[in-house]
Formats: sequence, C-alpha cells, structure tokens
Amino acid sequence: MSSKNSEATVVLGSVTAVYGIKGWVKVYSHTDPLENIFSYGPWLMEFDGEWKPVAVEAGKPHGKGLVAKLTGVNDRTLASKYCGKEIRVDASQLPELAAGEYYWSQLENLMVYTESGQLLGKVSHLMETGANDVLVVKGTEQSIDRKQRLLPWLPDQVIKEINLESGTMRVDWDPEF
Repeated sequence: MSSKNSEATVVLGSVTAVYGIKGWVKVYSHTDPLENIFSYGPWLMEFDGEWKPVAVEAGKPHGKGLVAKLTGVNDRTLASKYCGKEIRVDASQLPELAAGEYYWSQLENLMVYTESGQLLGKVSHLMETGANDVLVVKGTEQSIDRKQRLLPWLPDQVIKEINLESGTMRVDWDPEF
C-alpha cells in the first residue's frame, strides 16, 4: 500500500517512545476512552513521505498511558524508528457523528471569526481541561493581531457556527480577551 491522502485520514494519536526491549512502544491517544485507539486498524504512519499501514499485534493500558506491540517490530532499535510518528487511520473507519458533533481533527485549522467579522486566527489544536474542552486559536498574518487565545468549547454560547466547507468558525468572543 502506497501513499494515502492525509485529508482522507484522521490523526488518532502518536508513538511517543520505546517501551522495554522487545519492540513495544508507548502510545499517546486522542481517543476517548484512550484504549479505543486499538479498535482501529491498520494504523497509517508516514515513512519517507509515504503513508504505510502498520498492524498492531497487541495493545494495553500501562500506568496512565498505553503501550503497543507493532507487528514485525521485535526489538528496541526497530521500535525507535516509530517514535514521534503520528498514528492516522482512514477516516471512513470512524463512526458517523450526530448533527452538531465534530471530531477534533475537523476543527483544527478552521479560521475563527468574531460575530462582527474580525479574524482572530486559526484553530491550532484543542485541549481537555476537565470542565470543558478549549480551542487554542493562534493569530495569523491576516488576523487582527498575533495573539494566541484560549476559547472554551461552549456550543451556542461561545461557538456560534461551524462551516467545514468554508473552513470557518464564528464565535461570540471579545478580541480583548
């Protein structure tokens, strides 16, 4: 299997470090619950500009994180080649969402505008804070300033409209914050 268009894939996590000497790796997962990352496969990882399928032989919780044994990876040296790699899956594997629900990956890179049309910046990423998720919006060359803003994910209150086709989000937010 050769290169995959990255738009047709979704980032579910990444390989962070080797674990032990038998080819296991530590995995950071964006799925909820974390172990759901093992429900998808094959994982797709980029090597030399090509997206290659990677099969997971075994996966399990370990401490506060996860560890995985990748098929054909039997020692620490080979496992180290996977460190720092994004874990993607084909987007068609993800369940359909109800209206008004979004995957985080769909929100990343949206341009964020106030209700009066001022560009605040682009969604860099999202964070879980416990109370509610937070959008990290970074200023761009075209935005009103270069400031980074943290906007709470509060649909109807702060988040007024999301348009995936146009790549925009409209928010009720004071640019002075």
